[in-house]
Amino acid sequence: MSFGKELNVLLYVLFGSFDTLTTILSVLYMIGLWRLFVKCGLKGWWALVPIVKYYKLALCADREQEGRTVTLLHTVVTLVYIVNTYMEPGSVPYFFCALLDVACMPAVLIYSARMYSGLCRVFERRRWWVLLWLVAELFPVAPLLWGFRKKYQPLWLAEEIRDDADYYFSGRKAAILDQGLTVNLEERTAWEFFKKKYLLRNIHLSIQPGHMVLLLGGSGAGKTTFLNAVNGYEPAKAEVTINGRNMYKNYKEMQYDIGFVPQADLIRGCDTVYRTLMDTAMLRLPNSFSHAERNERVEEVMDIFGLTPVKGNLVSKLSGGQRKRLSIAMEFISNPTLFILDEPDSGLDGVMARELFTQLRKIADQGKIIIVITHTPDRVIDLFDDVIVLAKDAKRTGRLAWFGPIDEARAFFGKEKMEEIVKSVNREEEGGEGRADEFILKYAEVQHV
Repeated sequence: MSFGKELNVLLYVLFGSFDTLTTILSVLYMIGLWRLFVKCGLKGWWALVPIVKYYKLALCADREQEGRTVTLLHTVVTLVYIVNTYMEPGSVPYFFCALLDVACMPAVLIYSARMYSGLCRVFERRRWWVLLWLVAELFPVAPLLWGFRKKYQPLWLAEEIRDDADYYFSGRKAAILDQGLTVNLEERTAWEFFKKKYLLRNIHLSIQPGHMVLLLGGSGAGKTTFLNAVNGYEPAKAEVTINGRNMYKNYKEMQYDIGFVPQADLIRGCDTVYRTLMDTAMLRLPNSFSHAERNERVEEVMDIFGLTPVKGNLVSKLSGGQRKRLSIAMEFISNPTLFILDEPDSGLDGVMARELFTQLRKIADQGKIIIVITHTPDRVIDLFDDVIVLAKDAKRTGRLAWFGPIDEARAFFGKEKMEEIVKSVNREEEGGEGRADEFILKYAEVQHV
């Protein structure tokens, strides 16, 4: 491997070329981009990062999807160039790499034009500027003018720092209960394609012992993400306390104080009901429990969930309702303070679902906290005390649109049925009314008073 080839590859990745004039023009292009990124609310140094700068430019243009495609295509073109640098010219692999390079060019041109069209819209400029942006790396007039001249200003920032709901919730946390569940979640984030994505923000609530709570929200509103943050499976930037103890700081000690039943049951079909629960007791009950004590707890739980008549049956032979009750019983073995269930009535008819939720109501009445996701809430709504409504705001971040008693939720949303409440906060393209931001801000204002 020669030093000359290595240097050429490095210059190509950084500047798109390795001759002096093109390198100077590329540097001017990056200087213009730096200034443009700052105007759009981004870090200017992103302009110096090879390939990623195209994605950041797409954020400025409000064309993220096109930016992803352009970034991917530039990555392919760059890799093809690097590979071809070390191949024998005229060889079959060299030919195929060159063909791939040529095939990518039209797509790069089309998606770049779409991206620059969005940039013209954001900066309120005529579409003919797209032509100058397409040749900007060779003739950097557009980025330098838009970056340095004050008359070129975007209509909005690529990444807004705060919004109205953030203002109202700034510094407001739920009071930590000595008995009960308190959640003060500031944010739950993930990195996606060089961008920090907010999955959840500003969810603050306290739930008293003995309450059975319905968790509502449309698809993608963050219901499961919220539950995983509460139970510690996917920690967020948050403080979660149960009976005054910080669950994140004491997770190993408190993990069995939370029962979590996912939508899909994960049970071995070749074991009996009794053996399944005994194995669970071995894992979840303290080591100080004797065999007799474990057996007593298993018998008690089977009786609670109506599994005693089928204790000797193989799991594979159980009905759908029996399997669901067994999944719940496994989590209930450790007698948790907080019980979380993700669609426990999935696949159950109305009668069986009613029986299941009635049993959950009895458990809540014993001083437990029950949080449930269900897509058919109205058939059992009379069994719940409170409802949490999560909704996606304009930036597709899950936020709290309501937490409180069922009747007050009906008055707040102006809807009688829970399914109608979900429809009101769902986006219009999802068949909803598109009022999520309205209710998020309204609830924030109510909490701020």
